[in-house]
Amino acid sequence: MNPQELLNRLKVGASAKQSKTLDAIFLVCQEQIDRGASDFAYATISRIGAGRGVPKAQSIRNRSGEAYQALIKGFAEISELSHKPRKRKSEDAWIDEITDPKTRLLVSKQQAELNEAKRLVREIVPPGTTIVVDDRRGGLSRHRLSDVERRALEFLASDEFLKEWGYVAGDRGEVVDNQGNRLFKPGTIDAIKKALEYL
Repeated sequence: MNPQELLNRLKVGASAKQSKTLDAIFLVCQEQIDRGASDFAYATISRIGAGRGVPKAQSIRNRSGEAYQALIKGFAEISELSHKPRKRKSEDAWIDEITDPKTRLLVSKQQAELNEAKRLVREIVPPGTTIVVDDRRGGLSRHRLSDVERRALEFLASDEFLKEWGYVAGDRGEVVDNQGNRLFKPGTIDAIKKALEYL
């Protein structure tokens, strides 16, 4: 029976005041469902519906509030069904075969954390991205360029350097002078730029 049918049934034989209260509780519970909330405690419903015709939590708990309790329970059951945990993916189905409940719970929790960690890694490092780990001995600081070295290489790869000496950069990363003599071999400019990017 859906909540609307339950409301109609509960209002049969109810006083005008009870019917009005049932309508108010119905609206508050429906708002909870629409919000995706799962809290249908009497205190919560009473607090949200304060000033809107919903009685205090104690009044709902009293024997005279059985109709109110039934209506709230109907909504709580609907919410419980919508918040039921999704069926486990087939790759995690082996967890259900664990007979000890404590172990199954712990393994299930660990698997959920692992799945979340994998999801975060996929967000941080998109598929197809190559991660290079520099594991040379002595640490990275030994292989880093100092500020003076970096500025020297930046100057060699700059247009300013080429103009100052009358040089021209070739299509293949080489540098030639105004007479066509090759000063830097092909790939030199590209190599300098890569070094500046990674060191």
